[in-house]
Amino acid sequence: MNNAKIADVFDELADLLELKGENPFRIRAYRNGAKAVRELDESIASILADSSRKLEDVPGIGKTMAEKSQVLLDTGSLPQLEDLREAYPAGVLQMVRVPGLGAKKAAALHRELGVETLDQLRDACNRQQVRKLKGFGAKTEQTILEGLEIAQAANERLRWVEADRIVHALLEHMQALTGLEQIQPAGSYRRGRETVGDVDLLVVAQDRTAAMDHFEAFPGRADTIARGDTKVSIRVGESFQVDMRVVEAEQFGAALQYFTGSKEHNVRLRGIAKKRGLKINEYGVFKDDDEASIAGKTEAEVYEVLGMPCFPPEIREDRFEFGWAESGTLPELISIDQIRGDLHMHTTATDGQATIREMADAAIERGLGYIAITDHSKRVAMAGGLDAEALREQWKMIDQIRPEYEGRLQILKGIECDILENGEMDLDEAVLMEGDWIIASVHYGQKQSRQQLTDRICGALEHPAVSIVAHPTGRLINRRAAYDVDIEAVVQAAAQHGKCLELNANPARLDLNDLHLMLAKRHGVPIVISTDAHSTEGLDVMRHGIQQARRGGLTAADVANTRAWAEMDPRGR
Repeated sequence: MNNAKIADVFDELADLLELKGENPFRIRAYRNGAKAVRELDESIASILADSSRKLEDVPGIGKTMAEKSQVLLDTGSLPQLEDLREAYPAGVLQMVRVPGLGAKKAAALHRELGVETLDQLRDACNRQQVRKLKGFGAKTEQTILEGLEIAQAANERLRWVEADRIVHALLEHMQALTGLEQIQPAGSYRRGRETVGDVDLLVVAQDRTAAMDHFEAFPGRADTIARGDTKVSIRVGESFQVDMRVVEAEQFGAALQYFTGSKEHNVRLRGIAKKRGLKINEYGVFKDDDEASIAGKTEAEVYEVLGMPCFPPEIREDRFEFGWAESGTLPELISIDQIRGDLHMHTTATDGQATIREMADAAIERGLGYIAITDHSKRVAMAGGLDAEALREQWKMIDQIRPEYEGRLQILKGIECDILENGEMDLDEAVLMEGDWIIASVHYGQKQSRQQLTDRICGALEHPAVSIVAHPTGRLINRRAAYDVDIEAVVQAAAQHGKCLELNANPARLDLNDLHLMLAKRHGVPIVISTDAHSTEGLDVMRHGIQQARRGGLTAADVANTRAWAEMDPRGR
């Protein structure tokens, strides 16, 4: 029972208690506890095993949560959760997570119409039964149907970061196998797709049977789907499938290339091979008239024999990689060691969990040269957003702190300022012009028309104080679709006014997506990869932003915060 599983239990408890109509404060406590557990950089087990420490001393985890964590570690289950699961079918819980629905409406649908699954919910909407219920209507029905598409995707594919946890647990488990020679995950996971449907794991082992037996002994295995001579498929959790293939060392590179994909990339590669009188598959590269492989031990030699560079996995989508290869212009994609600053983070002044000094110290530990403190503006009242007076007080504090960090870290005065529904900025221009780095973002009015949203964002980019627009489409992967904005118009406005656009590295956002990044690159719009960190640990999500940037084909030259602050200061100071 690791931190992620404990956090999942608390999240599920919160959802079920919300269905039951329990006290909102109790529900919020479980959600806060889940977040605190998930963001810990050490295991709950190690804290509970240390007699000199108390788990309830960890911010966000109270005595009740600590006690339940101990029960989960001791028994692997929680009686309270089991009782609630019996009261509400699993499908009803899935309904809670349908965007635009929520617990109260899900409970009403279950109670009034007997709806227990997403399919039944879709059917009830299509037969216009939902609109007849008190508190519902035709518009609600349509919202539910749209949300079901998102919910369906969430059930079928995990966010990359969730798949990553499973993959790392599997790799750690397999590393204990005696005689393991090579192991590598493949598929959409290796390509860094935002969501992952399943994982292919490739293995070279001295004893094939022992490798497959050890794989089936993975503690997270729910059941075995199938097992053959060289492949075994297991289910992890409720539905996530992992296929392990045991291959020969001479075939490992060919298998890795083949199962990494994408399908479109491989089809193009097979066409190139055919023109050269060759054929390529998961076993190697062959001459048409010869059964002996001429390449296959490594990916590099597979591509080399076809006259191709070894493409980074993130760009193997048959978008632009082959054109680059043909013209000899395959770029060196950005890497995390090239990032020099992080320009979006929050502190205890609003909804962050760390002080300015704590965020600064953590940034230094991660090798950064500059950061911007960008708490929320007053419109985000639920996060304690700052008005002009409070913001200026924070900036005075930054001025006082700066000498402590001279020569080690530049601390910039910033704000994440809301773009109001009427298109105006949440703070006056005079105040914003005093800052070093001004982020504009949309948090409210996300259901406005496409034109209204586009005008709001483009107008913000025209504002003289604004440096950048954050998370420009507002999407939350598998939870909330991007709002209806003309992203091409936004990119053009950024180019016209010499502004940046953010790639938010939070793995729940990854906004902009890879296609939007390509668009920005084409228009010469600088991208800033930011963590949007709300804790010191939150700074570590930068790697997810780098992966997304690589999928968009970005190099260090395309990303503004690969440069020193003096080179990218929007005010030219």
